[in-house]
Amino acid sequence: MTVPILPPLKPLPIKDRISVVYIEKGNLDVIDGSFVVVDKTGVRTHIPIGTVACLMLEPGTRVSHSAVVLAARVGCLLVWIGEAGVRLYAAGQPGGARSDRLLYQAKLALDDSARLKVVRKMYALRFKEEPPERRSVEQLRGIEGVRVRKTYQLLAQQYGVEWKNRNYDHTEWESGDVPNRCLSSATACIYGICEAAILAAGYAPAVGFIHTGKPQSFVYDIADIFKFDTVVPVAFRIAGKNPRNPEREVRLACRDAFRQSHILDKIIPTIEEVLAAGEVERPKAHEEAVEMAIPNKEGLGDAGYRN
Repeated sequence: MTVPILPPLKPLPIKDRISVVYIEKGNLDVIDGSFVVVDKTGVRTHIPIGTVACLMLEPGTRVSHSAVVLAARVGCLLVWIGEAGVRLYAAGQPGGARSDRLLYQAKLALDDSARLKVVRKMYALRFKEEPPERRSVEQLRGIEGVRVRKTYQLLAQQYGVEWKNRNYDHTEWESGDVPNRCLSSATACIYGICEAAILAAGYAPAVGFIHTGKPQSFVYDIADIFKFDTVVPVAFRIAGKNPRNPEREVRLACRDAFRQSHILDKIIPTIEEVLAAGEVERPKAHEEAVEMAIPNKEGLGDAGYRN
């Protein structure tokens, strides 16, 4: 039997990856075994797809079948977005879902008592204090909304930003003021990496606990735990400078904030922590469950890629 020269292929865990890469006005393809973006002049830009958590594809981007296959195999999420990331059109799921974790998440969301426990844990992690006793999910959501609006006002004062309220029209991006455009760009960044982590761990972005009824409800739940420690201050800091290209400035600053905060180390463990607060037994994997796209003989250290 021939001994393979190269070691077996295996995906990197989320915590060891680059957070988000944005691509616009180019063709994504696999050429000579490499993932590349080809612009209209034929210039190739290589992307180390296996070390990226999420690719955000803006208008003007085309993707080949082989590029999608490679992204799925190495566990990189592809997200098709509108201008500046303010609207999500579609997302690919790397590696396939695991039914045991989906059933676990759904069981928690459908049990009123378990759901409240999960929401209370999210509140405690987000605000660094225990929520008030004997409050329903709706009441906690209302308390959260008041605190969020107050936080926006305080950050606006800190960075000298004229803040009216959170308001934008995703159909007319330029109609929004600079603070709202910065905030939208910043939250799009953290939504991308949170969705990548949720899918990589085998959960459903649509099955939320605080947020419900939207394709990314669980993404919003998890992103809210982190965004006021990462991207929201970044958005107000950039808005206070009134830059010529606020979206680009925000993206670069968010990239640096993600690296400094080591957020990719924390997302999947945080997901497991908040779901465990529901105190519901996790279902076992079915004996006919589909294997991972790239099996691993040893564990990767977290739930990413369903090991």
